[in-house]
Amino acid sequence: MKKLENKVAIITGGAGSIGETTAKLFLEEGAKVMLVDLNEEILKETIEKLNDKNVKYCVADVSKSIDVANYVNETVKAYGKIDVFFNNAGIEGIVKPIADYPEEIFDKVIAVNVKGTWLGNKYVLPQMNDGGSIIMTSSVAGINGSPNVSAYITSKHAVVGIMRATAVEGATRKIRVNTVHPSPVDNRMMRSLEEGFSAGHAAEVKKNLEATIPLGRYAEPIEIAKLVVFLASDDSQFITGTTQVIDGGLSVQ
Repeated sequence: MKKLENKVAIITGGAGSIGETTAKLFLEEGAKVMLVDLNEEILKETIEKLNDKNVKYCVADVSKSIDVANYVNETVKAYGKIDVFFNNAGIEGIVKPIADYPEEIFDKVIAVNVKGTWLGNKYVLPQMNDGGSIIMTSSVAGINGSPNVSAYITSKHAVVGIMRATAVEGATRKIRVNTVHPSPVDNRMMRSLEEGFSAGHAAEVKKNLEATIPLGRYAEPIEIAKLVVFLASDDSQFITGTTQVIDGGLSVQ
């Protein structure tokens, strides 16, 4: 039997590399999937690439409660239930020291990464089946510090707090809640941050960042997706309230 046979999953940030790759694995493991993202054009392209009758999409700004309530309701309307919630949407902000960081960009990062994550749990929990699983994307930035990305660091630490609060509340219904904490992942977000750290020298920045990781490279989206599949499945039924670090050893130094 497939790991997610007959389960219904929502994936926010569904048009990004981690969301799309996770959706592909979820579908292969027998799940029905609702992809959620802000950009309808990219969502449609993602749906076409996945090419599976068991995936649908919903456009949403995860920082707006009306949009969050809508993607939850659309999932229940389409599939009748929710078993898995990959609460994955997030943005990186910009690279600036705290003293120079624009307040409006800080507010935007917090709105998406913190409020959006909290709203997702708020609206999904009442609709989720007992024994379900919520997986939330934090970051290695959610367990340590780093200069010049204060909004991102702050938001990803906050995701851990939301996870812990939700895990305690969800446990009464056997709903498991965990965070995943990737190191830098080889994707668009890191290209943006590399350029932000040193404009015109992104390749050199990547090389230097990879040198700080004991295993010597960035994570690949598929590696994150495989961890999410495990946490979504019944194989992890006694794991809740944990921070699942997947960073090539970066955080142990």
